[in-house]
Amino acid sequence: MPVKEYPFYLKSTVILFGLILLVYVFAQLADVMVPLAFSAFIAILLNPLCNRFEDKKIPKLFSIMITMLIAAIVIAGLFYFLSTQIIQFGDSLPMLKQKFASLTVSAKEWVATTFGLAVQKQNQMIKDALDNSQSMVGKTLGSVLGTLGLVFVVPVYVFLILYYKTLLLNFFYEVFSEENSKRVADVLKETKLAIQSYIIGLLIEMAIVAVLNSTALMLLGVKYGILIGVIGAILNLLPYIGGIIAIALPVLMATVTKDGYSTQLGVVIAYLVIQFIDNNILVPRIVSSKVQINALISIIVVLLGNMLWGLSGMFLSIPFIAVLKIIFDRIDGLKPWGKLLGDTVPTRHKGQIWGRRKKAVLPVE
Repeated sequence: MPVKEYPFYLKSTVILFGLILLVYVFAQLADVMVPLAFSAFIAILLNPLCNRFEDKKIPKLFSIMITMLIAAIVIAGLFYFLSTQIIQFGDSLPMLKQKFASLTVSAKEWVATTFGLAVQKQNQMIKDALDNSQSMVGKTLGSVLGTLGLVFVVPVYVFLILYYKTLLLNFFYEVFSEENSKRVADVLKETKLAIQSYIIGLLIEMAIVAVLNSTALMLLGVKYGILIGVIGAILNLLPYIGGIIAIALPVLMATVTKDGYSTQLGVVIAYLVIQFIDNNILVPRIVSSKVQINALISIIVVLLGNMLWGLSGMFLSIPFIAVLKIIFDRIDGLKPWGKLLGDTVPTRHKGQIWGRRKKAVLPVE
């Protein structure tokens, strides 16, 4: 019996409605899907260490527990380092608040003298801006509280994914026909390697940027340079907004703690140089080489991830699109989409011949 061919507009409409339904489901199930996605990525990252313990004849349960204990110790050490810096920052907070208040008064008087805008009018404008941003602050606070909730849910998910990994892998093999087993194995293997490489690349990039930031701030004499440098490296993982905040923090600290503007100028120049090194050397060689997604698609999916799942979606978008590319490259009908996501730019496109066209030769009469 011949297979019925449907017109293009009908197939495209069905696909569009399917995507809309999928996005709607993902948005509604964000409280479940976000921690599960983070847990899956962390479990894939920890899986090689867990396998190494199992290869040494350590029972599976104890191998998982040892692996998670090592990960917890590393994370706890990082938080301890940051907490000691934050405690030192807290000791100087009253002095910083007093200095900041005096600078604010001076700035208001300068604006009043230069632009003729009364101080009371400035206070009213600031108050209105703060009132209008209450909903944004509440949304941000809710996102932070949701992130803190991940701390208690994610370890449980990671443990269970590592424990049931064989069951989950068998499901993927059995859900497809036997002749596709090799293709499924290739997709799963490359997906695992892509996620591991991407996360490791991000961690290496963040560590290098943290060292560069902290070194630059300490050489410039900015107070709490190590803390601000590490925070800036973490914020650097967020496109656009993170980079702006990362520069604003040391500039604000230098303004509060130092006289003049030479230090602020030095901070801006140093951070611009670090951003140049990061964007042109670190990211292409450490991160982008692991997940081969072109810049246009990267920006689009990060923005879409932010619209779908907020801050968590921005972090999850690139690994997610990398997994899609691996799947697309293995399915004949989806290979054009895989090429669209990749960073390989062809020198010529089909249907057009580059070069000078030959002139037509007129026949000799």
